[in-house]
Amino acid sequence: MTHPTFDRVQVGDELPPLQLAPINRTTLALFAGASGDHNPIHIDTDFARAAGMPDVFAHGMLGMAWVGRLVTGWAPQGELRAFNVRFAGITHLGNAVRCTGRVAEKLDDRCVRLTLQSENQFGQIKIAGDALVTLPA
Repeated sequence: MTHPTFDRVQVGDELPPLQLAPINRTTLALFAGASGDHNPIHIDTDFARAAGMPDVFAHGMLGMAWVGRLVTGWAPQGELRAFNVRFAGITHLGNAVRCTGRVAEKLDDRCVRLTLQSENQFGQIKIAGDALVTLPA
């Protein structure tokens, strides 16, 4: 894969989108094990329903990880300088998340600011954020 260079990217350029399979219980269980986040609202249906939710739902940090994967699929991880997100909605079972990004600004020192988001198949935004990435000339 060829990574972008500062000289070639332009404000408005879009990152290749990352389309994920629908969220299922296996994904939630695997993420809980990998992250150590065993909050029962993400893995125990009875607990989630007792809390007023229709069922378990994805960890916010799982959604953030997917947006991070979008960025590091575009530019090397070592070039990531800042990564900020805001959680805008719950990602429910069955949601097929799509992560997208765009070059929002070219800064000094070969750095670009990206705007990022994830949304489900209904167009509902789940995560919004930005990142700063340094690119080679």
